[in-house]
Formats: sequence, C-alpha cells, structure tokens
Amino acid sequence: MRLLVGSRGSRLSLVQSEHVISLLKHVDSSIEFEIVTIKTKGDIDARPLYTIDGKGVFEKEVDQAVLSGSVHLAVHSMKDVPSDLHEDLLIASVPRRDSPYDMLISKAQGHSLTSLPSKSVIGTSSLRRIVQLKRVRGDLVVKPIRGNVDTRIGKMLDGEYDAVVLAEAGLARLGLLSGLVQRSCFFERLSKDIMMPAPGQGALAVVVRKDSKDLIRLLKRIEDRASRAEIEAERVLLREMNAGCRMPLGALARAYPSGLLTLEACMISADGRDVVRAGSSSSIDDAEGLGARVARSLLEQGARRISEEWRLIDFEHNNLSIQ
Repeated sequence: MRLLVGSRGSRLSLVQSEHVISLLKHVDSSIEFEIVTIKTKGDIDARPLYTIDGKGVFEKEVDQAVLSGSVHLAVHSMKDVPSDLHEDLLIASVPRRDSPYDMLISKAQGHSLTSLPSKSVIGTSSLRRIVQLKRVRGDLVVKPIRGNVDTRIGKMLDGEYDAVVLAEAGLARLGLLSGLVQRSCFFERLSKDIMMPAPGQGALAVVVRKDSKDLIRLLKRIEDRASRAEIEAERVLLREMNAGCRMPLGALARAYPSGLLTLEACMISADGRDVVRAGSSSSIDDAEGLGARVARSLLEQGARRISEEWRLIDFEHNNLSIQ
C-alpha cells in the first residue's frame, strides 16, 4: 500500500506529517508514504490572520486535495480545522495530544510576562492572545507578526520584537527550546488563568474522505481516546459559539485516567474589560454534551453580547486598537 499525505510546506507541518507517518509505520511497516506539499491561502496572504476573511485559511486547499483524491489523507494542526468540516470529510484520527499551552519567549533572560518593561513589544497575530495579553499587561505594545515558528523567533532575536507568544507544542515538535536556552532567551509557559489556549491547540487532526473505510480503520489504531474526548468537547463548544479567528475564544478540556472530562472556556471583549468564563465536567463518554453545556453557560452569562461586538469590528480597516 502507498499513501499520499497532504501537508502544508512549513517545517512544522512537515514534522507533524512525519510524526503521523511514523505512528502508522509502527502499526504496519509495509505501507509506503509520500508527503505532498500544498500551499494554502494562509501561506500566501501575509496579512494578520484576523484581517483575512473566511475560515480554514490553513487547511482548505489541503482538504480539497483529499476530496479530489489527489492525496489520501491530510495532517493538520487541530486548531486550524474549522468546526464545520466539509460534509464528505471527517477527522479519522486524533493522535496523543501534546501541550495545549502558549509560551512567552523573550530575548532577554529573566523577562517573564510580569517583569517585561513597560512598552515592550510583543509579537502575535492571534486575537485570542492579544486580548488576554492586554488584560494582564495593558502597558505592553502588541504588534502583528506572521511567518513560521522559526521566522517569528528570528524576528524577535533581530530586535523587531521584545518577545513573542507561540504554542508550546510547535516549539517542542521542532526541538527549538534547547536552542533558545543557548541563545540566553527566556521562555515561560502561560497558565490557562493568564492565557486560555485555542480550542484544539496541541493536537493533530488526520482528515480523510468518509468513504475511505479501510484507511479509517487503519487510522483509528493510532488514535488516543483521551485526546479525542478533549478535542470533541472543545470543537462542539467552538461550533456552538460560531467562533473563529475573528472571535477569540479560549477553551481547554482535560481527560483524566478516572474517566473524568473537564472543560473550561472564556471569551473577552475587544477592549479587554469584560470576560465571561464557564466550566463543567462530565464522563469522558459525554464529550459532545459537555461542550454544548459549557457553550450555553457562556452565552447565558453574556458571551452573546461580546460576540456581537466582535462581529461589528471592521478588521480590514484596522478598526481594532491593540497598542
């Protein structure tokens, strides 16, 4: 058997695809693989993500290749996969999730989020990160930054930014943390109380056509049940809130060996003054129900009003003050 794997061409995307391939080779060493790199809208358009209209800017073209049969499967960062996946596709496998948290990386040793000097310039193009950063440190200057993980770190080391915020999972997968230590950089994992992660952060999605029955059975053999439950809860929440990169929603589900599944979520107003939080727990077998209940709780507490405020913002004309 020879399988074609669709992937973006970034180093992180290729590493993630190779990881999935290694898991599959462990299951069946006779399978041959070839990675097919595909450019997406998000790779071509260098604007801040919140100014780009539409969902799935990092996955749509790759999934189109799966639909057309050009590739057999696609490997995505889960947080890039919209909640309304094409009706002929499904997430066939969720391998074991890595860290869901964000990390602050500073070029100055010892400069954590709390100790960064006032007016320090922080690089991120995520609205979720922007509003949470500004809520904790309103004296910082947050500026958009694009490019792959290596590029963003390079811009910080070159002095364009005093610090950047990146997903811990990506840094670990690329093996960059030891190099940052050697460059005397400081990095700090941001707790969920300071920086609630994006739904799906740290997890991978393996997407196939629904009619690929044999392939689906194969991919189920590399799935992690706890990670799948966490992702299902977070993605149902995302769908019920109708959120995306233009409506920052933080969420984190955690599955425990006892069978307990917890979910916490938050939404913050554009000015950072209002924050709505909700959380609940359930059995690991009721992940979808848990996501729906937490979404209802958020909406009942005022998230509906906040989401309407976000929808009125004219992102194309930079009608959002982030400094």
